[in-house]
Amino acid sequence: MSQETVFTGKRVLLNSTSEVGPATIYVDGAGKVARIEAEYRPTGATLDAGDKLLMPGIVDGHWEGVVTASHAAAAGGVTTIVDMPLNCIPSTVTVDAYEQKRDSFKDGMWVDVGTWGGVVPGNAQDLVPMLAAGARGFKCFLCDSGVAEFPPLKKESGLIMFHAEMETGATVNEEQDPTAYKTFLDSRPPNMEVKAIDLVIKMCREFAPHVPCHIVHLSAADALPAIRAAKAEGLPLTVETCFHYLTISAEDVPAKSTEYKCCPPIRSQANRDKLWEAVLDGTIDFVVSDHSPCTPDLKLHPCCGGHISQGSVEGDFVKAWGGIASVGIGLPLLWTEGQRRGLKVQDVVRLISERTAIHSGLKDRKGQIAVGLDADFVVWNPEETNSITKDKLHFRNKLTPYQERECQGLVHQTIVRGNVVYDISKTEDNADWEDKFSKKPLGKWVDGAITARY
Repeated sequence: MSQETVFTGKRVLLNSTSEVGPATIYVDGAGKVARIEAEYRPTGATLDAGDKLLMPGIVDGHWEGVVTASHAAAAGGVTTIVDMPLNCIPSTVTVDAYEQKRDSFKDGMWVDVGTWGGVVPGNAQDLVPMLAAGARGFKCFLCDSGVAEFPPLKKESGLIMFHAEMETGATVNEEQDPTAYKTFLDSRPPNMEVKAIDLVIKMCREFAPHVPCHIVHLSAADALPAIRAAKAEGLPLTVETCFHYLTISAEDVPAKSTEYKCCPPIRSQANRDKLWEAVLDGTIDFVVSDHSPCTPDLKLHPCCGGHISQGSVEGDFVKAWGGIASVGIGLPLLWTEGQRRGLKVQDVVRLISERTAIHSGLKDRKGQIAVGLDADFVVWNPEETNSITKDKLHFRNKLTPYQERECQGLVHQTIVRGNVVYDISKTEDNADWEDKFSKKPLGKWVDGAITARY
């Protein structure tokens, strides 16, 4: 952008503690918010949101290949995505791998993109250099990740983020039906998470305050008492859960429907209710997609027919790839379910914009609408019905448990650093637009200093 741009609306939400009201936001040529006026000024505005809600763009920490994922992100109001280190080759566990990822993404980002690094046995010498290069932090596994390049970390090492499951001896025997969801669910009991989280809390206490610890994709409500006690103790511990744990119950999963498989697994309705209590009372800090896509054949899904490899069983929950595709559809999912439980739009901003930006070390750039921060916005209609159909799924492989789900809340525009990158009003007749996306990728690689998380 070479000049000031102006965004206005009758319903603008600047942050999680403000009220919804009229505002006009002026954005400078560098894509930063220059000033904000508490008035609705449609005349001459670059974008007039009118009666739709204009709020901070979403920051999500899980995704896939750059072009499809950033398209999916933009279509869902996500303005920054931070890549996990294992869903790529090579896994991001060295500076060289970090630089390869950064360079491979540079020409295909429709939203801003950063990455986490990974901690594995033997790469301790790479951690500080990866931070210096721009990695936002680190992830490790306490059990087998299912990716050969990303083995589990043993307890002597510390880091920020933990896939918190540890083996407890639960197995699947030959008599159990692998196409029944209960078979898979029973093989990963809540105690796998409880055991791992108890270890993380112990490490967090030992190394506090120097090593903040984070639990990724919490699914087991049984771990909440220990988490609450650790937070009451003042330990630097944060916790996330995912859209699927808040919107799907084990009782809803049909046989052979491996699009529902993820690790940790989706658990019971009673468990889901307890997770929601923890979201609403602040025990769970934020919500992410944990987007982990794969091709339908790796899911061993019935839709593949004859493409399933020899020796595999169609709809086998035990052997299928674990991961749920949902980047870009989290906002309507969270809002639809959350409204029934008392969730407010301020809570939405806290859970998927502010706290995720803080977690990624980006609170000086992302997560709120404030002077000096990046002009990242989403314009959406919370009251509008939104059916999640295949044509609205912009990630690469469109196998998801949410297909045909009816939701409330439709994204109309997504703005990244003052640039409109997604607009449902645009058509192919607009020379600079293609399928509602700007033809030119306008996202940037996110690196630079990490702002304090605590």
